[in-house]
Amino acid sequence: MNENENTNVAAIIKRLGADLAPYIIELRRHFHRHPELSTHEVETSKRICTELDQMGIPYERIAGIRPKDERDEREEFIGTGIIATITGTAPSAYSSDGKPRRRIALRTDMDALPVTEKTGLDFASENDGVMHACGHDCHIAMMLGAVRMLNELRDQLKGEVRVIFQPAEEISIGARDMIAAGALDGVDAIYGQHIWSELEDGMLSCEPGRRMANTDWFRIDIEGVSAHGSMPHKGVDAIVIACEIVDAIQVLVSRKISPFEPAVVTVGEIHGGTARNIMAGRAYLTGTVRTWDNKTRALFQDRLERISGKTAHAFGAEIKFSYTAGNPGVVNDEACSEQARQAIEVVLGEEAVGSYEGTLAGEDYAEYVQHIPGVFVFIGTNNPKLDCVHPQHSCFYRIDEEMLPKGAMVAAQWAAQMLA
Repeated sequence: MNENENTNVAAIIKRLGADLAPYIIELRRHFHRHPELSTHEVETSKRICTELDQMGIPYERIAGIRPKDERDEREEFIGTGIIATITGTAPSAYSSDGKPRRRIALRTDMDALPVTEKTGLDFASENDGVMHACGHDCHIAMMLGAVRMLNELRDQLKGEVRVIFQPAEEISIGARDMIAAGALDGVDAIYGQHIWSELEDGMLSCEPGRRMANTDWFRIDIEGVSAHGSMPHKGVDAIVIACEIVDAIQVLVSRKISPFEPAVVTVGEIHGGTARNIMAGRAYLTGTVRTWDNKTRALFQDRLERISGKTAHAFGAEIKFSYTAGNPGVVNDEACSEQARQAIEVVLGEEAVGSYEGTLAGEDYAEYVQHIPGVFVFIGTNNPKLDCVHPQHSCFYRIDEEMLPKGAMVAAQWAAQMLA
């Protein structure tokens, strides 16, 4: 795309961004009001399909795999994933045999979290115990806004845009299922974005290199001996042992990992006991490990199992340990990141290009960039004046909706530039 073409496209996107702002915000509020958990995004996907139908954009529905229980047995389900296709009509967009000159992808997630909302918003969740507390409602709305922009720009697009609406990001399986279904077949590069509470409102960060952490999971089942609560000496208390293990594994980071290597071990669940006067014979805990460096990541499974097993053994108990390698870290490709930086500058101005050190949070978008180059953009919404200060996954989480049209504009601009 030469400079004149780029300027023309950017001018159209800026106009469409202003025109579509109410549409994008209304969509975000609809999805926020009606959140759905991972692999259950049925009504969400129906609404996305309705919007695509109204735009005349073809798409296909993608089946998926749902975990059946904590042991990660899996079952097929009627899929909620969607792959849409925007075909460019610019000269030379397609070769004589019908192949696109270039094909790029835009990806968004769509699932919510098991969180009870306490924001007090007029459009707060109507689904008890479920909330869009991570911004995926915003991501869907921004993506549909970008799709409308790109549909208006088809005569400027020198190739094909594949739009991936992905379920089940929060349980780390959605990206792999979409890839298995062919979402990346023939794709040259991919773009993703995330509304982010730690980045200053109005700023967008797209630096190259590592941006998000390796994400792994563990479960520790403790087998003790139950006894009457008044006779603890006749049993082996699994709850006490679980608490000791929680304390013990904190040493993995504080004493076994270099202070120059970021790492986090978090126990998110602990369960045990059946009654208040029965000493628990069984308990289990589950958690996550986050690492930045792959060598550090490789150390954790053995060390975590060893310290947990030794702790349990000291109290006369046994454990069953399971460790699941989750998603790798998100790493931005240098060329794709540079195109994102240029897209931010051309539609929002160079003052919108922000800087962010990255995060130990995880994202299954990482699976896509294991196969093809891509960029993941953080969109800042931290604004104390609007009470947009709560972290992702908080029951008080809220965002500055004025950033939504801007996110859509950058995604559309990046796609147009990359096709050129």
